Amino acid sequence: MNFLRQGIITSVTIGVLWAMVVAVTVAVVMSFATGESFRPALYGSLVYGIIAGLLGLFIKPRVVNYSATILIGAALLWTTLSQLHFSVAHNSVLHIVTALLLGASAALPLHAMLSSTHPGALTRHSFEDAVIKFLTGFGYIVFTAIVLIPFYVMVMTSLKSQQALLQNPLDFSIDFGSGIALFRSYIELFSQFNFGNYLWTSFYISVITVVLTLLFSVPGAYAVARLNFRGSAAFSRTILLIYMVPMIVLALPIYIAFSISGLRNTIIGIVLIYPVTTIPVALYMLQGYFRGLPVEVEEAGLMDGLTRLQVIRKITLPLALPALVSVSLYVFMIAWNEFLLAFMLLDDPAKFTLTRGVTMLNSSEIPRQHLMAGAVIATIPVMVLFLTLERFMTKGLTAGSVKG
Repeated sequence: MNFLRQGIITSVTIGVLWAMVVAVTVAVVMSFATGESFRPALYGSLVYGIIAGLLGLFIKPRVVNYSATILIGAALLWTTLSQLHFSVAHNSVLHIVTALLLGASAALPLHAMLSSTHPGALTRHSFEDAVIKFLTGFGYIVFTAIVLIPFYVMVMTSLKSQQALLQNPLDFSIDFGSGIALFRSYIELFSQFNFGNYLWTSFYISVITVVLTLLFSVPGAYAVARLNFRGSAAFSRTILLIYMVPMIVLALPIYIAFSISGLRNTIIGIVLIYPVTTIPVALYMLQGYFRGLPVEVEEAGLMDGLTRLQVIRKITLPLALPALVSVSLYVFMIAWNEFLLAFMLLDDPAKFTLTRGVTMLNSSEIPRQHLMAGAVIATIPVMVLFLTLERFMTKGLTAGSVKG
């Protein structure tokens, strides 16, 4: 460990590792963006990593470090020590774009990673600071790749024509010259596959599920958090027991019960069964938040002559707004993405939810880009909703975890 804590060894090691990470990342990005073949080169990345690590160790001024790292990376890209292998060596513009992307991706993070290093022995703090920053950057890239690559492939596939997919299934570049025809899959989904109706059905079912869930979970969670009654502790601990039983185990009893009662293949049946799966988690989330609210505020309301229901309506619920928003968003996403119950209970295409409609596209008779377009349509609304209300969800999930 003392050997690794030498400034030169640490900087060169991190430089080499980061250069390899950047080479792989840029190769994947450029391959997806252009449809051409980009492959990371081991020896080129090794040489560039050593140089970039030494630059980060000896050159601390930011602008000078950035400029030197980018220029050397660009110069190596035109030699046999290139960090990437191109399938289009004659394309100078592509080389320049790749060189800038590669150099910037290496220079900026490496300067931050090696900011506390210096020639000679490093303190434990300096060594761990460099290692942690490298692991953090590596983690960001891996996490981003896991999240974005499937979504990117899904979106790009939905924008391809059947001919383009058959010609080169691995080409995920976009032909913007095709104009409105670029969105032909989406247009056909709404004009030929009734996806507008699926969207509307999923939307109002999800909204109704949210309303029913809050109607039952708010008073239930408040009772568990504030009222003393026999069995309240046991009820609080066993709220989530329903999630210990896989839904697939309950599928057959639900199917039989709904078939006998005439609720199968009805929207009413879906609206009745969805809250059953969401009320327990809403109860669990809200009771923790209600316990975190100061009791003195509610007691003051009771002393002023308010009834318990008025206290809940005028004091508790306004204070619990972040938690209510986060629970509503969470329940909405559960209902929007639910598939098993919809697949099991709905047979009439006129009553399909969005997830049930997307499953219908998984057929050899329907082009693959239509399935990807359906998946994008199912993903985008809930993603936009989550990003819009994310601050409320974060506040609602964390508040109440610590009393104060």
